[in-house]
Amino acid sequence: MLIAGDLFHRQPLLRELKEVDYLFRSLTRTQVVLVAGNHDYIRKNSYYRTFSWSENVHMILSGEIRFVELQSLDVAVYGLSYQKKEMKEPLYERIQIEDSCRYHILLAHGGDEQHLPFRGAVVDRIGFDYVALGHIHRPKELVPDRMAYAGALEPIDKNDQGKHGIIRGRLDERGCKTEFVPTALREYIHMEIEVEEEMTGFALHSRICDEIKKRGIQNIYKIVLEGFKAPETQFDLGHMDTYGNIVEIVDHTKPAFDFVKLLVRNKDNLMGKFIESFQDAEPDSVEYEALCEGVQALLETKRG
Repeated sequence: MLIAGDLFHRQPLLRELKEVDYLFRSLTRTQVVLVAGNHDYIRKNSYYRTFSWSENVHMILSGEIRFVELQSLDVAVYGLSYQKKEMKEPLYERIQIEDSCRYHILLAHGGDEQHLPFRGAVVDRIGFDYVALGHIHRPKELVPDRMAYAGALEPIDKNDQGKHGIIRGRLDERGCKTEFVPTALREYIHMEIEVEEEMTGFALHSRICDEIKKRGIQNIYKIVLEGFKAPETQFDLGHMDTYGNIVEIVDHTKPAFDFVKLLVRNKDNLMGKFIESFQDAEPDSVEYEALCEGVQALLETKRG
């Protein structure tokens, strides 16, 4: 089992390391290799420094490239642990493989300018049988069957969309073969709902429920309302969450004003002059939004 950093989102407590080690120890046929990432980096007083892992758990504590030999598997796993939040040198591009084992794997965390930057093609030429990457939360394959980010096991926040899980691989004399295996119980999904001019609040609620049922009520949703609604319609967004799985509803709808008719009826008054001043506004522009807001305010004032 390869854990490419950020097992914890912050400095782990001693009791948390004990809990995790118990789980690792229960994997009786599995060797575990891990490094610390930029979130759980190894501070001077980190419990990582003194913790005694079970026999099947191997942590690379060094801030320089080191490797662990798993002799029963004839595998050497290379890596390093963050000693601070940011490490800007391309250390992974400078590795030299030692012929100590038949197979060689790199456990690497980073990939952007502040976190151990590297070029995939350069690291690939070093000759590792597989490069297990950590840092980004979504799965991403850089080199088929040779270099990939597994991503987070579960989505981290509402913008962390898509499948989450593990990468399962097989390494033998024929080479490396990997597959992504979804394991997360739920996903964050951003869903657009098209609103029609005559749609009522109850109709909108029914459509949202139907779309959630299609995609799965176990998932978590951010809903964006698009389209046009009747000028007098006000949706009660606080009563749309039937299943308790909507984290946000964003209303981008616009009132369906007939500006041509309104201009004809109000040509000689303030509303007419206001509409004329925005007659070139594009539907998706800030000016168009100002036009709608202004006309709505003038109409409400007129009714009052």
